[in-house]
Amino acid sequence: MAKKGLQCSFCGRVKAETNLLIAGVDAHICDQCIEQAHGIVVEEIKQLSHQLPTDLTVKTPKEIRAFLDTYVIGQEQTKKVLSVAVYNHYKRLLQKTDTNDVEIEKSNILMIGQTGTGKTLVAKTIAKMLHVPLAIVDATVLTEAGYVGEDVESILTRLLQAADYDLEKAEKGIVFIDEIDKIARKGDNPSITRDVSGEGVQQALLKLLEGTVVNVPPKGGRKHPDQKFVEVNTQNILFIAGGAFDGIDKIISKRLNQQAVGYSVSKDGDEIDKENLLQYIIPKDVKDFGLIPEIIGRLPVLTHMDPLDRNALRAILTEPKNALIKQYKKLFEIDGVTFEITDEALNFIVDKALEYKLGARGLRSLCEAILTDAMYELPGSDNKELIIDLDYAQDALNKNLLKRLRNAS
Repeated sequence: MAKKGLQCSFCGRVKAETNLLIAGVDAHICDQCIEQAHGIVVEEIKQLSHQLPTDLTVKTPKEIRAFLDTYVIGQEQTKKVLSVAVYNHYKRLLQKTDTNDVEIEKSNILMIGQTGTGKTLVAKTIAKMLHVPLAIVDATVLTEAGYVGEDVESILTRLLQAADYDLEKAEKGIVFIDEIDKIARKGDNPSITRDVSGEGVQQALLKLLEGTVVNVPPKGGRKHPDQKFVEVNTQNILFIAGGAFDGIDKIISKRLNQQAVGYSVSKDGDEIDKENLLQYIIPKDVKDFGLIPEIIGRLPVLTHMDPLDRNALRAILTEPKNALIKQYKKLFEIDGVTFEITDEALNFIVDKALEYKLGARGLRSLCEAILTDAMYELPGSDNKELIIDLDYAQDALNKNLLKRLRNAS
């Protein structure tokens, strides 16, 4: 009998029939068997991960709050409300289903606060702690089905992508819908033009928020008859909606002033904090702003973000785990440069951020403007130390602002 020569010990293919034949101690394996074995290993790992009791590792509200404290400065009330809401939501997921048992309903969250106060950061931090997929979507691009824009189902496409198309993982994820205030009803006046990006989107979101099975195009885009869909159950997905609701403080102020009229008002009552009217927000104010009652009912946990004062902005620069100054220190450290910044320079950055009224986002813009020249010059140079003082910060910022003004003119 003729000898075949080298062949795969698993499938029996001879070397000529393979692209690659890898030799072991007393055996060989071909490229096709390697690919097949890799696929089996991946599937087995997935199965094992699904068989784990729960990958959620739910912590108590106090533990959730402590984790939030390491990343988010201030916002004490919001962190407490979110800690309880998230804890209750994931307790609900771990509840053993029984036909005679009490069914716990989902508690989606509505966060209201000015730009740069940390709404998105809070959602990201919670997802990081729970090790669940997070999708951040913008409500401004959503329109009613059939109109130019994105369908509400695209929200779940993003969540599937964040979960690496693991459906079971995605169905326990978190969706953060940003700019929810931008789909507010434009007014009660009848109009000949259809409000396709306002109330229509709110109506489309109702079943999604409450919990239903949705046919989702896995690659996004518009639905069409020949397309394959993934069925996603939103029953266990936690929805967090956030928005600046610019102008809602006037609605709150009007309501508070109306309540203050008459003889029944207590003279010993607490004084109204006019600098932070959002703390007095109630669902009626959100309805008056333009969200329909049905959607407010499906976002039952209502909380607000306090405006950032000088102390909060100063703390954001240096205290959190991912503080801006710590990030820049790390960036310079990679190039072997020691980076220091004085308290006077930090105070100058905070004062400018307050002047521009951009919240925490303004801090990063200012830091970039001040440090851009140093980050350009120092890598590869002999200078291995950078100290930012007040004079350097002022000169660098003025220089960059002058450049921008010249380019704009």
